[in-house]
Amino acid sequence: MSDLLLPPAESLPVRPATDRGVWDAGRLDPATLRRISAGAAADRARPWPVPLASGLARFYRDGDRDAYEQVLWARADRVSRAALMAAATLDPQWIDAAADGVILLCEQSTWCWPAHDDTFRRHGSVLPTVTDPYLDLGAGEVAAQLTWIDHLLGPLFDSQMPGLRARIRYEVDRRVLAPFETRRDWHWLGLDGHLHNWNPWIHGNVLVAALRLVDDPVRRERLVRLVVDGLDRYAASIPADGAIDEGYSYWWNGACRLLEALDLLAYASDGALGDATAWPALRETVAFPHRVHLGGDWYLNHADGWARPPRTQPWDSLHRAARLFGDQEAEAHAAAHRIDGEPAGDETLGFGRLLRALTDPAWLSATRRAESPKSLTAGSPALPRAHFPGNRADVWFSSTQVLIARGPRLTLAVKGGHNGENHNHNDVGSVVVALGGVPVLVDPGRPTYTRQTFGPDRYAIWTMRSEWHNTPTILGVQQSDGRQFAAQGMEWRDGVVSAELSTAYPLKSPNSWRRTARLVNDVVLISDAWELADEPGSTMIHYVVAGSVSVGDGFAEIVALEGAGSVVLTWMPAVACSLTVRELDDPMLSDVWGPRLTRLDIDVTGLGPIGGLELSVKEQR
Repeated sequence: MSDLLLPPAESLPVRPATDRGVWDAGRLDPATLRRISAGAAADRARPWPVPLASGLARFYRDGDRDAYEQVLWARADRVSRAALMAAATLDPQWIDAAADGVILLCEQSTWCWPAHDDTFRRHGSVLPTVTDPYLDLGAGEVAAQLTWIDHLLGPLFDSQMPGLRARIRYEVDRRVLAPFETRRDWHWLGLDGHLHNWNPWIHGNVLVAALRLVDDPVRRERLVRLVVDGLDRYAASIPADGAIDEGYSYWWNGACRLLEALDLLAYASDGALGDATAWPALRETVAFPHRVHLGGDWYLNHADGWARPPRTQPWDSLHRAARLFGDQEAEAHAAAHRIDGEPAGDETLGFGRLLRALTDPAWLSATRRAESPKSLTAGSPALPRAHFPGNRADVWFSSTQVLIARGPRLTLAVKGGHNGENHNHNDVGSVVVALGGVPVLVDPGRPTYTRQTFGPDRYAIWTMRSEWHNTPTILGVQQSDGRQFAAQGMEWRDGVVSAELSTAYPLKSPNSWRRTARLVNDVVLISDAWELADEPGSTMIHYVVAGSVSVGDGFAEIVALEGAGSVVLTWMPAVACSLTVRELDDPMLSDVWGPRLTRLDIDVTGLGPIGGLELSVKEQR
């Protein structure tokens, strides 16, 4: 393999800063440069962010991980801004600022994010054990950031800060490359068959470092072979329909990371390795983002994803992958986010991603189709759906049992699956309904991550529980977590999706709960039919609502967010419905939904152990 790889100095698809035909400030995307320049200038007026031991220890004391991570990310972003300014200007002050940031990262006790380190389990320490570094997402990100900076500014550092590049190599080797090479029990390798987004994310960052920083051809080949082996495992795990069980938000740091790594591998081997087109499922996963798009900034969310994720994503990566596969609809969806006057890239996504965005001519020249959505402008009252085939046809992901059916104004999504998925929520059988692309019956998403999020008490968090998804509570019992708690007999035929949901609940006796849903003439119809044991316990059907709600006998009127309009829910029999209001004080939720969500609790207990309820949703004009 070593004879297939380009030399280290030529192995990354970005020219160094000494190539002024690329990096002169007058040649860079002006919107990106303006924003980076303003941020870098503001950085100079304040001290560098400093991660403290007490901040790291909070994860073990009170479960807070976010405050410490915010400091880490603020420091990393500042380093990236300084490095880009150094490349754009060749100003010695910016070169020094970039070098200062590099040294701060090199002297940081750990690059690992606090929730991931196994130092407490292995050493009984709440602080990093520097002689036993843990290779997680955070460590991989810093290693790649330092590698891209070394590649970009290497000759400038050699002239102005001799010795700095040797320090970069030493720290990346001891914290990332050596642990990757010698310790092969990392859970994210997927050797036990459990594959998730850590695999391509970390492997891709290791690949960057191995290609550029390792001069020994034998070791370089060994590292790259290990990376290829890991990436192949993840690629093989992607189902034929390209669906990602973690949903749209995690697609960017899962499947997209794989596509980026394969793209880099193909470049570094002059096309001999990393052929993404050899994997048919990758052609399908390139289409996943636009297939789950609802409208404007809204996407169908499952698991720990947001319904309205940050607009800033590495759209250039999707654009490159779409070009590779010849997927014009995916390319158009990515190009819809290349908005005149807005930055082409963003340092918060990672320095390598920023550099790729700024040096991809096809991305820089991309423009939206005339019929692409104008709703990407914040605050727009009109929310047409994006231009892709899925906005005129149903989409069925058989691997995850997710249906998306679209009408002129209403969209219906139904999820089957099981409760052992990656970043799982107990949501088997849940539905989402959107009006004009804006969710009305919603999946809340997730709050800010804490120690509890991935601990034994995960399902004590309200957003993870089935009662805060659009599912029933059966005889007082909610769904349980675990792969065995799953929909049974789910099928989609002739526009109708149906599934048995009782198997997602730890019920004492044999029971049946069959849910059927369809979208007909722009009206959503949801039918629940049950045969339950004659046992005590209340049975409710829950619907979580975003927007303002008023309830009457057998109906509820909902005014959707963002001026999208109103819908009316009606149900028969017209049993009583109560409201449960959940005030939102976590920005991860309130930034999406506003100050509150409201849950409709339709009480069907009185209908008896054998019964049913028909519910319809239609736009109110």
